[in-house]
Amino acid sequence: MNEIQINNKERLNKHLSQQNLNKAVESIQEDGYVIIHDIIEQSNISALRARMMTDINKILSLDIVPYQFKKGHIQQDPPPFRPFLFRDILVNPFVVDVSHYLLGDGVKNAFYSGNCCLPGSQRQPVHFDMGHLWPNWPNSHPAHALVVNVPIVDMNPENGSTELWPQTHLNTTSNDKTKDIKIPSRIIEAHRQKIKPFQPKIPIGSILIRDIRLWHCGMPNKTDTPRPMIAMIHYPRWYETGIPIQFATGSEEVLKDERLTTIATFLNKPIDYIGHNNTYDYNNL
Repeated sequence: MNEIQINNKERLNKHLSQQNLNKAVESIQEDGYVIIHDIIEQSNISALRARMMTDINKILSLDIVPYQFKKGHIQQDPPPFRPFLFRDILVNPFVVDVSHYLLGDGVKNAFYSGNCCLPGSQRQPVHFDMGHLWPNWPNSHPAHALVVNVPIVDMNPENGSTELWPQTHLNTTSNDKTKDIKIPSRIIEAHRQKIKPFQPKIPIGSILIRDIRLWHCGMPNKTDTPRPMIAMIHYPRWYETGIPIQFATGSEEVLKDERLTTIATFLNKPIDYIGHNNTYDYNNL
């Protein structure tokens, strides 16, 4: 598994060493993902966990629960206001080192949401979050977006750690010219014969960075505790993104960074971060 443990010098400098940066970049280029350990203050995770665990019941009480593919997997935004916004999550320098190297100057974050795997959840279909810009070309192109996942609890196979399919970001025939992000079963089985998927163990304080094209799927949570995880998406400067992320006025300083621009709007009014998400490819039958 592609994992990096930063050292004291890197922590002091707030940058990856050239050796670890090379390892992170090569891991994403070759296998589609990397895990960087111990780069978020655990007290920040604890504060978010307390709030997000409370928010789960509010989401489940909605008339339309934002299930993603299967019951038990809900889209869940973290609170977009102080005191629940933290620089080591939103503009983490070690993550930005990797994003800046792979995506170039002007890298931007245009997504701040997440998902929660509830006890008793079902297995999702294998899917990617976005396909190749030019599908069915004979060769894959360099990364055009990176997903940054932040576990809010220790993540493992027992509580529904996301299943990853290494090297599938290089597969240029995944969506067969359709807009469906689910992977056809014949293509899944062909890849399984080459490289098997796995569920990583990722402790709190660590971050998973993956190529947005990497196949993955939500898995059953066999425990009695929800498994929330934050997701951000970093894009290159030239990529057109959609509606800005909504944050509360007063959080501007948290998001300021010389290398990473957060595509945001700041609102001086309550933000409905609980009820604005929709179901995705879900049929409650």
